[in-house]
Amino acid sequence: MKISTKGRYALRMLLDMAQHREEGYISLRSIAERQGISKIYLEQIVAILKNTDILNSNRGFQGGYKLAKSPAACTVGDILRLTEGNLAPVACLEEGAVPCVRRSFCPTIDVWTGLERIIAHYLDGITLQDLLERRPGAPITLTRLP
Repeated sequence: MKISTKGRYALRMLLDMAQHREEGYISLRSIAERQGISKIYLEQIVAILKNTDILNSNRGFQGGYKLAKSPAACTVGDILRLTEGNLAPVACLEEGAVPCVRRSFCPTIDVWTGLERIIAHYLDGITLQDLLERRPGAPITLTRLP
């Protein structure tokens, strides 16, 4: 599994919103400037996230975007599933994949399903709040067990 630029930038954008949540709705322009990400690229990410339970939007003069729930309730796993589609390390485990004819006798399927569980456990154990509270370079400690 390789996390795309979209997934990485979505995480940075939402973490920026968490850092500035006391400001209310935040413009994409200000996030783009702080994060060094194209505003057009952020608009593409917002298009994916705006119809989910993770992001609220407001139009108009004081418009912008903000987290729909607390940073402690937003996991890295949730964010990456929204932007990447899933966390499957191989195509045969992806949601909606054509069933593999070898699955019932595949000697490696347990390796891939185990890896998928470990990835999900790790990413679901890290919240935006965890990232806000740790200093860069410090080890990530899982505070939330799925």
